[in-house]
Amino acid sequence: MSSAGMRGKWHRPEPWRSGDRGRRELGLKYYNQAAFVFILKKKRKMAKERGLISPSDFAQLQKYMEYSTKKVSDVLKLFEDGEMAEYLQGDAIGYEGFQQFLKIYLEVDNVPDHLSQALFQSFQTGYYIEDTVREDVVCLSDVSCYFSLLEGGRPEDKLEFTFKLYDTDRNGILDSSEVDRIIIQMMRMAEYLDWDVSELRPILQEMMKAIDYDGSGSVSLAEWLRAGATTVPLLVLLGLEMTLKDNGQHMWRPKRFPRPVYCNLCESSIGLGKQGLSCNLCKYIVHDQCAMKALPCEVSTYAKSRKDIGVQSHVWVRGGCESGRCDRCQKKIRIYHSLVGLHCVWCHLEIHDDCLPAMGHECDCGLLRDHILPPSSIYPSVLASGQERKTSKISQKTMDDLSLSTSEALRIDPVSNTHPLLVFVNPKSGGKQGERVLWKFQYLLNPRQVFNLLKDGPEPGLRFFRDVPDYRILVCGGDGTVGWILESIDKANLPFVPPVAVLPLGTGNDLARCLRWGGGYEGQNLGKILKDLETSKVVHMDRWSVEVIPQQTEEKSDPVPFQIINNYFSIGVDASIAHRFHIMREKYPEKFNSRMKNKLWYFEFATSESIFSTCKKLEESLTVEICGKPLDLSNQSLEGIAVLNIPSTHGGSNLWGDTKRPHGDIHGINQALGATAKVITDPDILKTCVPDLSDKRLEVVGLEGAIEIGQIYTKLKNAGHRLAKCSEITFHTTKTLPMQIDGEPWMQTPCTIKITHRNQMPMLVGPPPRSSNFFGFLC
Repeated sequence: MSSAGMRGKWHRPEPWRSGDRGRRELGLKYYNQAAFVFILKKKRKMAKERGLISPSDFAQLQKYMEYSTKKVSDVLKLFEDGEMAEYLQGDAIGYEGFQQFLKIYLEVDNVPDHLSQALFQSFQTGYYIEDTVREDVVCLSDVSCYFSLLEGGRPEDKLEFTFKLYDTDRNGILDSSEVDRIIIQMMRMAEYLDWDVSELRPILQEMMKAIDYDGSGSVSLAEWLRAGATTVPLLVLLGLEMTLKDNGQHMWRPKRFPRPVYCNLCESSIGLGKQGLSCNLCKYIVHDQCAMKALPCEVSTYAKSRKDIGVQSHVWVRGGCESGRCDRCQKKIRIYHSLVGLHCVWCHLEIHDDCLPAMGHECDCGLLRDHILPPSSIYPSVLASGQERKTSKISQKTMDDLSLSTSEALRIDPVSNTHPLLVFVNPKSGGKQGERVLWKFQYLLNPRQVFNLLKDGPEPGLRFFRDVPDYRILVCGGDGTVGWILESIDKANLPFVPPVAVLPLGTGNDLARCLRWGGGYEGQNLGKILKDLETSKVVHMDRWSVEVIPQQTEEKSDPVPFQIINNYFSIGVDASIAHRFHIMREKYPEKFNSRMKNKLWYFEFATSESIFSTCKKLEESLTVEICGKPLDLSNQSLEGIAVLNIPSTHGGSNLWGDTKRPHGDIHGINQALGATAKVITDPDILKTCVPDLSDKRLEVVGLEGAIEIGQIYTKLKNAGHRLAKCSEITFHTTKTLPMQIDGEPWMQTPCTIKITHRNQMPMLVGPPPRSSNFFGFLC
C-alpha cells in the first residue's frame, strides 16, 4: 500500500527490512525518532515548567473573556483573509502575531506581558509534526481551538468548529495526526480545569478510536457529531453542557472529591482529590472511563403516563448518604465505599437497605416541599387533552418529542398549598459561584425549575411557569441580572406577576442588601436559604422610567445603559468615580477580582477625583425640577446629585443616611410628614423621613465631593445633603457630565433627563436579621 493509502490509518510500525543495510537504515531512523522524541519531551517539560499558566492567570484570562464580545471565528477571518494575514507563517504565528491575536480577541489594548508570554509558551510544547517544530512560533489552529473551547455556544456548533479547525487538509476526515492534536488540546484543557491527567491520555486515545464507528482508521464529520451526542468525556472536555433529556441520560459534571469516594459502577476507589464525574440529578459517581457503561439515570423529571400524575413516589438511589445516619431508625449508616445505604432524590431521606420495606411508597418531597415541582406535577399536555394512545409506538414517539425540546409541550399542575420556585442562575456571576449554585439547585429542586440564563435567557422559564398559580422567582446573580429578569417579566405580560427573591452573587448587590438577602453568597447552605424564603414577605418595589433627550451638539454620548431605574441614578462626582472604575475594570479585569481589591480601587479613584474635582460647581451646569417646581441649589456647593430608590449604593453605602426609626407604620408616617404631598423639601421634615421603596417617591441627595463620598463609604460621615423627596424629577444639563444608572456609568452630552414612576414589582424580603441595626424602612 502506498504512503498515501496509509494516510489516516492507525497502523503499526513497518517490519524490519531484510539485509544489513536495511537494518542500519531502520536503526538510524529509530535512533533519530527516539532522539527527536527525547528532545520533544525535554522541551515539553521545560515549557510546562516555565509556560503553563497558573490558576490565577487562567482566572484572569476568563475575566478578560467575560468582557470581550469577540469570537474566535471573528479573529480567524482577520488572520486568514484580512489585515492580520502578514503574521501567518503557514499555520503558525510568532509571538508578535500571538499578541495581536490576544489584543483583538480579548479587546484589550495591552495584555499583561506575563500572561501573554505564559500563554505563548504553553502552546510551545512540541506537539507539531516534525518539520514545523520551531522555537519562535505556535500553531494558530491550536490557539484557536483552545479559546473556542472556553467560549459558550451550541454543542453542535462547537463540535463542527473543532472538526473543521483540525481538518487541516480540508479533505473531510480527521486522520491519526489530526486526532492526536485534538487529544493534546483536550489534555491541555483538562490541566487548566485542574483535572487529574495522569491517566487521561490512554483513555482519550481509546475514546477517539471508538469514535471511528466504521473502522476506517479516520473520523468523518458525521462520526464526530455522532460521538458528540454519545461520548460523555468528549462533551465534558470540550466544555459542552449536558442538556436535560429525561431519557435515562445522566447530567455529568466534572468533580474533584475532597474525601475518598468509590465509583458506583466498578466500585473501585476514585481516590482522594482525584477527578471523576458526578450526575447533577442523582449524585451517581463514576470514573471518566466508566461513564459510558453507567446504569441509566433513575431520575425522571416529569410524569410519562397518567398513572404517575398527582402522586409522587420515592426514587431511591444507591449511596450518597452524606449525613451517615438513617432517617428511619436513627442508627448509623456505614458510608464505607460511599456505596452503602439509599437516598431519595426528592425528599433527600437517607436510609439503610433494611429499612426500605418500612418506608411508605409516597414521597412528600421533604423539607423543601413548598418549593419543589415533583415529577408528578409535570406531564405532557397531550395527556391532559383527552387524546387516547392508539399504539404504544406512536405514543412513545409523541412522548419523546414532547419531553426533549420545548417547555410548552409540558403542563404544570403543582401540589396544592405550595409555592413552586422558578430559579434563574447567571453562571458568570461571582466567578465560579454561579456555576456551583446552578448544579446544587438542579439536585435540590426539579431540574426543570432551574434555568441557565446564558443559554436562552429568562423567556423559556417564564413561558413554562406562565399559568402556574402562586409561584415565586429566585434570581441568582448581581443587580444587573435582577434588572434583566424584572424587565423580562414586564415584557412577558404575565397573568400573575410572581414575587422575586435574590440570591446575591459577586460584588455590589445593593438591592439584595436592602431586601435582606445579604451582600453576597459565600457558600451558605442553600436549603437554609430556601427555608428563609418560605417565611419572606412581599413588598412592592417602585421602578422608574428614565427618558434622556439629548441636545443637538457635535459631541457624541455613550449609549445610555438602561431606561429603567431599580436602585439609583446619579450625576457628577459619584458617577465620575464609577465611570473611571468601570473603564479600568474592562481594561484590566485581573485587578478587580475580589471585593477588597474593588474597594481599594474605588478609594483610589475617589482620592484622585478629590484632587482634580472634575465636577466642581455642578449647580452651574444643571438645573433640577421636582414635580414641575425648580429645586433651589443656589446655597449649595455640590459636585454630585444622587436620586435614590433604595438606600444603598456601591455595595452598601447609604447616601441618605440613617434615620431614627419612628414608631408606627413607616409608609403612613412618610405620608403624614409630607401632608400627602408629592414633594417634600422642608429640611426639618426631611430629617425625619425614612426611605421606603414602595412609597412611589424618590430621595434626592446632594454630594459636596469625593471626600464626602469616601467618608460616607467608610462610615465616618452619616449622609450627604438631603434635598428632597419627590415623585417626579427633571434634569437640564448644559455640558457633558458623567452619569450612572444602577451602577452602570456613561458620559452624557447636554440633555434633558426625565424620571417618572413606571410601576411596582413584587419583591420578597428576607426574614429580619438578629441585629436591629439594619435599614429602617423594612419591617
